[in-house]
Amino acid sequence: MDVKEKIIEEIRKIYDPELPVNIYDLGLIYDVKINDRKAEIKMTLTTPNCPVAESLPKEVKEGAMQVDGIDEVDLQLVWDPPWNKDMMSDAAKLELNL
Repeated sequence: MDVKEKIIEEIRKIYDPELPVNIYDLGLIYDVKINDRKAEIKMTLTTPNCPVAESLPKEVKEGAMQVDGIDEVDLQLVWDPPWNKDMMSDAAKLELNL
């Protein structure tokens, strides 16, 4: 398993507090890139007023830092494109009966 896959595995351990689905399958992670020992992650939230707007990005960053081979994480919280339910994986849609 490469470093990017390991980071995604860590992110899949983080769940939205209001939904029984991890944030990766919810489609909140837009991109994960590895550059040497630095992870660059672009993510969003379901809404800008999300109650976990401060804690969720911190959890993602901390999870990525747990991966061997990563010394730095550049996490960008982005709003474009806006999140919508079409970004969810099929597994997430199934879990939520969508």
